[in-house]
Amino acid sequence: MAKKDAYNADSITVLEGLEAVRKRPGMYIGSTDSKGLHHLVWEIVDNAIDEALNGYGNQVHIILNKDGSVTVEDHGRGMPVGKHKSGMSTLAVIFTVLHAGGKFTSQGGYRNAGGLHGVGASVVNALCTWCKVTVHDGKDVWSMTFEDGGRKIGKLIREGKTNRTGSTVTFLPDSKIFKNCTFSFSKICERAQEDAFLLKGLKMIVTDLRKEKRENVYQYEDGLKAFIEEINSDHTPMHDPVSFSGEYNSIKVEGCFQYTDEYQENVFSFTNMVRTRDGGSHETGAKLAFTKVFNEYARKNGFLKEKDKGFEGNDVREGLTLVINLTIPEEYLQFEGQTKEKLGSPEAKPATESVVSEHLRYFLEENKETANALVRKIVKAASARNAARKAREEARKGKGKQKTERVLSGKLASAQSKDARRKELYLVEGDSAGGSAKQGRDSKYQAILPLRGKVLNTEKASIESIEKNEELNTIIHALGAGVGPSFQAEDSNYYKVIIMTDADDDGAHIQNLLLTFFYRYMRDLIEHEMLYIALPPLYRIAKGKEEYYLYTDEELDEKKQELKNGYTITRYKGLGEMNASQLWETTMNPETRTLLCVTIENARMAERRVTELMGDRADLRRSWIEDNVVFTLEDDYVKEVRS
Repeated sequence: MAKKDAYNADSITVLEGLEAVRKRPGMYIGSTDSKGLHHLVWEIVDNAIDEALNGYGNQVHIILNKDGSVTVEDHGRGMPVGKHKSGMSTLAVIFTVLHAGGKFTSQGGYRNAGGLHGVGASVVNALCTWCKVTVHDGKDVWSMTFEDGGRKIGKLIREGKTNRTGSTVTFLPDSKIFKNCTFSFSKICERAQEDAFLLKGLKMIVTDLRKEKRENVYQYEDGLKAFIEEINSDHTPMHDPVSFSGEYNSIKVEGCFQYTDEYQENVFSFTNMVRTRDGGSHETGAKLAFTKVFNEYARKNGFLKEKDKGFEGNDVREGLTLVINLTIPEEYLQFEGQTKEKLGSPEAKPATESVVSEHLRYFLEENKETANALVRKIVKAASARNAARKAREEARKGKGKQKTERVLSGKLASAQSKDARRKELYLVEGDSAGGSAKQGRDSKYQAILPLRGKVLNTEKASIESIEKNEELNTIIHALGAGVGPSFQAEDSNYYKVIIMTDADDDGAHIQNLLLTFFYRYMRDLIEHEMLYIALPPLYRIAKGKEEYYLYTDEELDEKKQELKNGYTITRYKGLGEMNASQLWETTMNPETRTLLCVTIENARMAERRVTELMGDRADLRRSWIEDNVVFTLEDDYVKEVRS
């Protein structure tokens, strides 16, 4: 009988201080990839911005240094340097003790703050090789250095005299923790610009000293208006951006809105400078205000008769770009979950609804011509939505099926099940991979649609040209949920749409063209987390009767070291090189496959990125590629044998 490992009091390990962070960094910063690396910068920057938000200083400077470290400098009050009641230096407490901060009570001087958990500075320190903090308190300059993830704490040193205030934090990420320690200048600039948009007068400076010096400065008097103008720079506006602000029950509401001739709505919400990607009570209040006020106006001005049903919220918001930023006192602030991506404060809903309603009502009354044009757009949207709904119902009853069957004939290998929630549609590159996928699939739930021709770049395409493109038209009919303004994800014939292309340049190109199409014309599919990318293996390594499928070069290197010799490596250039059973096991079997869910983490960045990379301007595309793509020489072998 096998000996069982003992589980007793000695089995329980207590991780002291910052060891817990180093042991499980993903719990604190999400991941140890590029996203987690940049999160270190956001944590320190957010502390600096909280100072500015509360009226202390109006400038934050981010510097990317030649040695790979980052410096964040603010002009706030400066961190406390006196002795803490614990007996330690307060600076040491801030940078080595989790859940230590000045934002838990009003005594900390932060009436409004986004960061309330007190883990930011200490977590950054824990994940760095070294960290140096310099404080200007208006009289003296103080510094303290930390090394080895905060394990070594230097002495508090008085470096000289000063008449300014503020804190400077410089840190070098630990290469043993992060896969890549190279910061992206463009990514940091984008975030810095967003912060400048949100706080009037805030000056954000980003300097890169690593190669040739480059510097961007962001400062706006009406940042929300500038925010809107940037988002809509590639669209045709129906009126100038409308800025508004107001206060309700100690909650300050700022915002800006603009309608364009597009059909997509773009709502961006923030609370105390924190992006609430999943919305919350403030978004609910703003949306209710738009629906209520436009219905009031339409009835008052004869667009809706007394017996007519009112406009739905989706129709009212078609083509709307709205930015709202709330400043909420600490006693009201509630986020749902640790990530702060959804505002839970019930007080925010009436506050936002009241302020938005008041200013929107005034705008419509003072700009009759624009107001009437907007209502006519809403009437058109409602009519199109109702027509699309009727068409989908008819198609489901049998009418209109003939056209769909004609379009899909000989192309779609459909799934047998009628349960849309369990069905999956695989979009496969070419007939070769399509053949293997059809043979290897679970035919009850998995449908296969091979893409044979060129997929249209839909960034600048009209609905008419999209419907004429054979490949896109086939996708539209296969999903059966409409396209453009009429698309409804809930009506889709498939609740998982999976893009499965080769792991080469052509496959990546097709993938990007499809993602652009779904983003522009079926965004609801992405927002409902119904769009996925399949990750096929790059390598197969076999030794004797054992075989392993590997998805990255790192996995391959680890497996080669483990097996040592006597193995054979196959590099897959395309899905067509796999037989049906291999494709099923690696890429289609729900038990073993790897799927990436496509999400819109930052809608403003997504909008900009689609325009930059898929639009007409080659200079924007080149600039982004030069800053974000690492060019390497790829192995061109198909098979490697190690005897």
